[in-house]
Amino acid sequence: MVDVTALGARVASGAVAPLVRRLFVRDGPGAGLVDRPVRISALVSFRGEKRSVTPADVDRIAGELVRRALAATGPGERPVDAGEAAAVKDALSRTLARLGEIAVEDYEAVGLGPERFARELRTGVPLASYGLGEDGLLLYERLLHTASLHILNFLTQRSTYVARQQTVQTQQLARLVQAVDVLLERLPSQSAEDAGFEERYADHIAARYGTLTIYGLDAGIREWPLDTAYLSLEATRPQVGRDAASRAVAAEQVLAGHDQVFLRGVAGSGKTTLVQWLAVTASSRVYDHGLPHLIGRVPFVLPMRRIVRPGAELPLPGDFLRAVGAPVAGEQPPGWAERVLRARRGVLLVDGIDEIADSRRTAVRRWLRELVRAFPGNLWLVTSRPSAVPEDWLAAEGFSELVLAPMGRDDVATFVRRWHRAAEVPESVGESLLASVRGASELNRLATNPLMCGILCALYRDRRGFLPQDRKSLYEAALTMLLERRDRERDVYGFDGVHLAYATQVQLLQKLAWWLIRNSRLEMDRGEALGIVSRARPALDLDGVGDEQVYRTLLLRSGLLREPAEGRVDFLHRTFQDYLGARLATQEMDFDLLVNHADADQWEDVILLALAQARPKEAEHMLRRLSGLGTARGTLLAAAGLRYAAEVEPEVRRRVEKALATHIPPIGFDEARELARATGDLVLTLLPGPEEVSHPVAATVVSAAVEVGSEAALQFLTRYRDHPGKDTQTILAASWRHFDRAQYAQEILAHLPRHRPVDAYTLDDLRALRALGGWEHIVVRGAYRVEDLVELIVPERLTRLSLEAPHPVEGLTWLSAFPRLEAVSVFTEPDETWAAQLPDGVLLQYPAHSPSHDRRG
Repeated sequence: MVDVTALGARVASGAVAPLVRRLFVRDGPGAGLVDRPVRISALVSFRGEKRSVTPADVDRIAGELVRRALAATGPGERPVDAGEAAAVKDALSRTLARLGEIAVEDYEAVGLGPERFARELRTGVPLASYGLGEDGLLLYERLLHTASLHILNFLTQRSTYVARQQTVQTQQLARLVQAVDVLLERLPSQSAEDAGFEERYADHIAARYGTLTIYGLDAGIREWPLDTAYLSLEATRPQVGRDAASRAVAAEQVLAGHDQVFLRGVAGSGKTTLVQWLAVTASSRVYDHGLPHLIGRVPFVLPMRRIVRPGAELPLPGDFLRAVGAPVAGEQPPGWAERVLRARRGVLLVDGIDEIADSRRTAVRRWLRELVRAFPGNLWLVTSRPSAVPEDWLAAEGFSELVLAPMGRDDVATFVRRWHRAAEVPESVGESLLASVRGASELNRLATNPLMCGILCALYRDRRGFLPQDRKSLYEAALTMLLERRDRERDVYGFDGVHLAYATQVQLLQKLAWWLIRNSRLEMDRGEALGIVSRARPALDLDGVGDEQVYRTLLLRSGLLREPAEGRVDFLHRTFQDYLGARLATQEMDFDLLVNHADADQWEDVILLALAQARPKEAEHMLRRLSGLGTARGTLLAAAGLRYAAEVEPEVRRRVEKALATHIPPIGFDEARELARATGDLVLTLLPGPEEVSHPVAATVVSAAVEVGSEAALQFLTRYRDHPGKDTQTILAASWRHFDRAQYAQEILAHLPRHRPVDAYTLDDLRALRALGGWEHIVVRGAYRVEDLVELIVPERLTRLSLEAPHPVEGLTWLSAFPRLEAVSVFTEPDETWAAQLPDGVLLQYPAHSPSHDRRG
């Protein structure tokens, strides 16, 4: 038998290339440079108005590829029989037809290479339905790879592609020339000794700061490459009452607009990682990174906890390397650091003002002021946790203040995927964690910075995917790391001479949390916090330590508290406040107080976390009382609490389940709406999955989740996106305006049949649909411009268009731009001339009333 893996290669290029070229339109005469990439679906010859090849021809092209491959074998060598050859042809034809559907642009496709491009084409092609055996599948894969290779080769030979790539290369060369000019300007004449040392010093920076250590994670990796770990976050200006989005800047660009920056960020927000990244980038000999302000610079990384020593003076430039323990310090030429700074080539990265004693900060500010004045023109970045020093602490020295922003949804996804790749954990584990984070509100609230995301990744792997089911263990592990192990492993053994034991910190924090919960407050005055600390001190054996010292230690070292404004304090993560408050409530046996607040949304997590920490009899008492309230919320809290209670008597469990049966699943759309409004995210943990319900019930379940409208609700809806029920699909297609548009498009719409009607209210809606490769039935709601519709609606996709505008656009001749359009609905007064303007075969409708695709119930 022939080796099937080599069979595709036996088809000569002269035979394949002409077949591949038939799949694409030719460049017209005088084809010129375009200013943006070309979507491959716009180049195929079997779609659009000017078809030179029909879809049936694609099938014949696939058949010819199979025939020629088999013809290249010798007598008796054929690996597949006629029946399987036909199945290979059908599968290959459907895959090649994907060229008219994918959203990949020409330069992106070439960048993927033939293997990855072939995988892109295979996406969405159900090979199982073709019944291919092992040899048939191998033949299909080899022919697809061969075709992909020739497709990419064809794309690179198109005149517009060549012209554009030449422009791209020209722009890259121009940036390199600019970088060289900057470098020559910034590099003065150097002695051979200085130049040689700078090369060795750059190697030292790359080796020392080119990896990132993750502290306190038994289950996690200890170090990973910085280029893998670094995540570009945003920094914003701390101005109250103004639009933060307009002031956001990529964190690595903070020194592009300001020579001197004071950057605040909460524990684990990525301050030290940013310092490392800037140091490695500045010292690298790669100049096409888009950061010209770092070219030719010399970084000095100055972690405060290393260079501020009791009784010692702060270092002068010549002592910087020795102060941080750099092994190359002894090789440093005399006066080299001063020469670098006088040439305005330094990048001074002062990390962790919060990690030194308060008594030394005045001296540090004076040290910074003297260095800035003595060596002007260098770049400075100073970092600190938010509450360590007052606002505008370095303003008089000319520093601009910025704040690191929390991670967004995409940042979390990027971090989780990189973490699992670096840890050599299967990709499926990371995707499962992401689903858990997005589907559980408490995890979603935790995943706001790299530190907490790292904790979630490591704990999720350690517990083999059972993280969301054991919130108590999650919080205990996170508290252990934040309150004890992180500072110990970073050599921070106390603050201002105060070291608080782990148990002491937990007791104090839970007293602060329970006070906030009982008083329905999200923050407290600083004086109120000091009063709670003062009352707790006698029982915690804190003699000799002042209230202020204890409070400042908790604030600056725990990673859980912050001062959002002068004289105010709150918990950085609300979920930790709820956990710690529930912890104290169970210790104080305040179970009736908890149940009496079951109708308050803000007490929901507190009650559930108290059930997780209560002893069995205490938990049963709460469950009986909750289910006996006779309200939907009380019943659902009790049902959700069954998952948290460690041990429940069968009789109590049956009582809760019986009460639950009257509410879940909802029997109609009205009930679904009322249930969702009464319970919020809580209902999502109790709604059944798609495999458990009939088609009518699936629609009401989806309607309830849509009514919730949260991030967790969107994640829940992903479970129903493949549900075959017509009503379920219609509701999903019509519900994206209740969620983030781009996110919903990727998570839900991309998986739905394209003939379901989708409303478009804005140009961003149309862009989102275009990014999916187009949609068949679009309802345009509101005023529109014809040129926008023609530009943003994929013409090869559209079969039905509904236009609902307060002021109709005159004429319909522009609809000829959509070759597959079958019907258009116009929700306005009819114009007798419009029917004559329609393309042949397009039905014009004048519905009596505006349609409503909002099926929320």
